Amino acid sequence: MLAIKNNIMADNAARHLGTSYDALARSVERLSSGLRINSAKDDAAGLAVRELIRADLASFQQGSRNAQDAISMLQTAEGGLSMIDDILVRMRELAEQSATDSYSATQITIMQSEFDELAAEITRIVNTTTFNDNNLLDATTPNAFEIALGSGLTAGQTIKLDKQDMTATTLGVGGAVEIASGRGVAATGDSYFTGNDVADALTFTFDTDQSASVTIGNGSVTLAATVTALNQSSRSAVSGWNIATEAYNSDTGQYVLKLSHHTAGDVDFEVVNTGAATWAADLGLDVVATAGFVNTAGAASLTLGEQAAITAVETAISTKDTFRAKLGYMMNRLEAARSVVDIQAENLLTAQSRVSDVDVATEMAAMTRSQVLAQAGISMLAQANMMPQMALKLLG
Repeated sequence: MLAIKNNIMADNAARHLGTSYDALARSVERLSSGLRINSAKDDAAGLAVRELIRADLASFQQGSRNAQDAISMLQTAEGGLSMIDDILVRMRELAEQSATDSYSATQITIMQSEFDELAAEITRIVNTTTFNDNNLLDATTPNAFEIALGSGLTAGQTIKLDKQDMTATTLGVGGAVEIASGRGVAATGDSYFTGNDVADALTFTFDTDQSASVTIGNGSVTLAATVTALNQSSRSAVSGWNIATEAYNSDTGQYVLKLSHHTAGDVDFEVVNTGAATWAADLGLDVVATAGFVNTAGAASLTLGEQAAITAVETAISTKDTFRAKLGYMMNRLEAARSVVDIQAENLLTAQSRVSDVDVATEMAAMTRSQVLAQAGISMLAQANMMPQMALKLLG
């Protein structure tokens, strides 16, 4: 019907042009963003799936980085152990050297001094081997590290890295300062100290304020009685602290008196000779060798038994090697886990791309079609707008 009030053909052409233009705009948006889904209206279900995949993908990608960080952490720990390895080898060498009778007691004491310093260096290395402020080789918290590999801390998605204390004390080659007498007896019940009068008594003074002391002497006193008297006094100074033990010297086959520093508190001790010239006049915690007493540096002592020291160092090396090997296979495991996580992330990325990314070839074809339709729509709208003028010719 030819009409001048309502141009139905123009309205129809405008509607189709609007549809073509919207399709063209959608193609331009997709091609410029690279995404098929740019808003929920594009594909509501697809958007939900994509966001879930994105969350999992981010988790797995972070899990891969977590594994690499853990490998770096274990490499740091292993680096510290490599230095401890060299130190223990030198300590083993010193223990073997001291077992040779061609060295004097003074020379062995010098060896003991180096031995003690090396033990102290082991502990220093342990205390300074850290990663992100976490100590890796001592007994401090945390005792283990949980490595998340893709799905939080859920079962089967983590690797636990257990720590092990590598301090000299735990390895058995060092520890709290101890001193032991060079004087020995065949049995603990044998007479250990004989004083003719009070002036010959041996006085032990301990605690930093010298508030506790005990005098052993003035008559024949066995080693066992000496230990008992010392421990009664030390327990009164610090609850539960036994300062004295009867130590067996495997080289001489004799028992000696050993005094131990109280590591948990600020406790010191002195051994004061009130008369007998054979005893040290004054012994402190840092003494390496004195008349009658030598520093034993804890568990391993060259002066109390070279064979025992050799055994202690060998045990320490074995303990260290076991833990170092564990670090090695844990690094290998983390490498494998990281590879698996990377594969999972790659597959998730493929799935996300399939759901969300635009197919450029298909979208370009759609865009070309929309461009042609839009151009045709514009031409037809121009033609439709001229139809009322044909009706006006009939009125003329």
